[in-house]
Amino acid sequence: MSRPEHVAPPELFYGETEAKKYTGNSRIAAIQAEMTMRAVELLNLSDEGPYYLLDIGCGSGLSGEVLEEDGHIWVGMDIAPAMLEIAADKDVEGDLFLQDIGQGVGFRPGTFDGAISVSVIQWLCNADKTENRPRYRLQRFFSTLFMSLQRGARAVFQFYPENDTQVEMIMGIAMKCGFTGGLVVDYPNSKKARKFYLCLFAGQAAAGQKQELPQGLDSEEAASGVANTETRIHNRARGKKSRKPVKDTNWILRKKELARKRGAKDVPLDSKYTGRKRKPRF
Repeated sequence: MSRPEHVAPPELFYGETEAKKYTGNSRIAAIQAEMTMRAVELLNLSDEGPYYLLDIGCGSGLSGEVLEEDGHIWVGMDIAPAMLEIAADKDVEGDLFLQDIGQGVGFRPGTFDGAISVSVIQWLCNADKTENRPRYRLQRFFSTLFMSLQRGARAVFQFYPENDTQVEMIMGIAMKCGFTGGLVVDYPNSKKARKFYLCLFAGQAAAGQKQELPQGLDSEEAASGVANTETRIHNRARGKKSRKPVKDTNWILRKKELARKRGAKDVPLDSKYTGRKRKPRF
């Protein structure tokens, strides 16, 4: 079976039909949610959030919905217009940008507290057009991403490498652009469950504190330093939350203020009832 990136460029492969098929597939949505939760855990964020995160290759907003459940504020960028249209129709909370990441990440220095990406980075390794040079596009992407992250922030990429050479090329260029970190492999002994995560550090969070690369999950026990993803997925399905909710009154007020700055006209007024839980109706 051909890899998607060998069939057509992403903006053409994920046309209107394929975008709807991808988003409407419950199995794909579950896998995407699982990998997103694992990527967020590898970001190693504290409970002091919410945080401002970048979703690289956000697609139709499947990963963004997980970020919303955690109470984070996020920005999504994707090259496929059909995917972004579906995300907009779902009225996701994140800001959406149509952007080819191979041309760089156009945000101010130190904008984001972290970045995640699910099943995207391998697309940059394919020369699907004459002007697309993989090494140049990867260097442009990683160099601008490094600048857009807070010092000490992490960027986690789940991806499907085609071979070891591709992994070495991606990691080598990322390191040349200033990142440290490495590859985290979950379930390395399982062909079906094996997942690759490139965990990158944009410098050190504080002087004298060295960031350590998390260990991959295996068939016996979860890695130290991050929560067990399987447990969190189980709790999510049962309606349980693994962390304290951050969508409190202050979070609501910040969201409303942000909406006003964007020019929204239908933002409710602030009052003493803002964020207060309503009693159930009889």
